[in-house]
Amino acid sequence: MAAPAANMRINADRLWDSLMKMAEIGPGVAGGNNRQTLTDEDGEGRKLFQKWCEDAGLEMGVDTMGNMFMRREGTDPDALPVYVGSHLDTQPTGGKYDGVLGVLGGLECIRTLNDLGIKTKHPIVVTNWTNEEGTRFAPAMLASGVFAGIHEQDWAYQRQDAKGKTFGDELTRIGWRGEEEVGARKMKAFFELHIEQGPILEAEGKDIGVVTHGQGLSWTQVTITGKEAHTGSTPMPMRRNAGLGMAKVLQLVDEIAWSHKPDAVGAAGHIDVYPNSRNVIPGKVVFTVDFRSPNLSVIEDMEQRLKDGAQKICDEMELSIEFEKVGGFDPVEFDAGCVTAIRDAAERLGYAHRDLISGAGHDACWINRVAPTAMVMCPCVDGLSHNEAEEISKEWAAAGAEVLMHAVVETAQIVE
Repeated sequence: MAAPAANMRINADRLWDSLMKMAEIGPGVAGGNNRQTLTDEDGEGRKLFQKWCEDAGLEMGVDTMGNMFMRREGTDPDALPVYVGSHLDTQPTGGKYDGVLGVLGGLECIRTLNDLGIKTKHPIVVTNWTNEEGTRFAPAMLASGVFAGIHEQDWAYQRQDAKGKTFGDELTRIGWRGEEEVGARKMKAFFELHIEQGPILEAEGKDIGVVTHGQGLSWTQVTITGKEAHTGSTPMPMRRNAGLGMAKVLQLVDEIAWSHKPDAVGAAGHIDVYPNSRNVIPGKVVFTVDFRSPNLSVIEDMEQRLKDGAQKICDEMELSIEFEKVGGFDPVEFDAGCVTAIRDAAERLGYAHRDLISGAGHDACWINRVAPTAMVMCPCVDGLSHNEAEEISKEWAAAGAEVLMHAVVETAQIVE
């Protein structure tokens, strides 16, 4: 198939302007965004994205998980579409680019094709996946997981947030529960653009990350139960301190991750302490341990050592402990043809690039199960993400979107 011409470039100013306008919806308190999934702000962001897509001549479809599919027709309507996209939802203290760049970068590809009057044989579909972050409704990548057959939709609908509201009810409440059967769509390929969320590209002066693999991930929710008691009047030998038990388990988590250096990582980012009072010894703690590695056997080893070691710690402290696997996926190897299309695009456009293993989970990790898939990454300042101070440059955004466009257009096949 013919490759796009090297002078085919996106409108960097238009892409950047779109990013800034979307960031006005659900602003954070420190310059970032709080546009958590299925909130009113999420609904408002979806409406703006819909308007922009319809202005660009795209036709919308929405499935029963709220996934948005914005289609640009090809010359052969029976040809399998090429999909491109990411997510619009954010962390509670999220940045303006995580996920959003991939969605609006996909839209910018369409706008550029329209500007240039370029037609493709295969339709192109820009996608917004619901609840990629998993911060309000665990697990992460929930809707793409249902699409790929990883999760059952009924189970997904029953996921609850911290206030007991369910995913299904909130999806209906904001008006984005579509009628299309989830997972019914077939894809020729799927491409996702994302900020790196790590420091490698910036540190090495690279414009583009060609993502060949994705780390596997394991989320284990741990509940330790002791006995609430007064901090001032309870003798030390008579305490059953769930908080202290958690502290010892977290030290174990760190030791386990270090034992598999340099590629494995581990920490607990979600912690709830009960009753969380200054003068009450914690009677219960609930926290989620996040282990990641590109090697499945390493993940399995870390999970088992956590269970064995944490159980021993709690037995010795006369605490009870429970484990629940609340999320995870095996390491991912992306499609060689799609990866090559991205690498060739970076070469053709003259961008410095290197291969990367994604340290974070992305919707592409699930879609890879049902369609040829690959990812493009651009640098972010200091590798910072899931933080309101997350930052990229207009030039980095443009480079990523241009590589994305070239890979998508080559796959969708230009019609002369």
